[in-house]
Amino acid sequence: MKYACLAYHDEHRLEAVSKSELDALIEETLACSEELRRSGYLLAAEVLQAVRTGVVVRVRNGRTHVADGPVAETQEHLGAFFVISARDFNEAIQVASSMVQARVGCIEVRPIRDLD
Repeated sequence: MKYACLAYHDEHRLEAVSKSELDALIEETLACSEELRRSGYLLAAEVLQAVRTGVVVRVRNGRTHVADGPVAETQEHLGAFFVISARDFNEAIQVASSMVQARVGCIEVRPIRDLD
């Protein structure tokens, strides 16, 4: 079964770390992702640009409204997403707990609905 692992973090907290600390986190993330890919868990992963670069689009009564993102006022924002394959929800949680992002923020694990 496929699961989305949505990685949230506080951008201000990450901007405050030193370049060497950030480089170490990136290197660890790349190594973790490669290991998950090799083991057959990781199907796709992407890192998002800063939340300030996004917009929110809504259509109401036929009119399009565009506002600067994010959707919710919160400290933690979606920073990356991973699509994994796991036997069940418990295994998906186990995989998510091995990701670096679980230590510097949080990861929301959600099953992906099969529309076929």
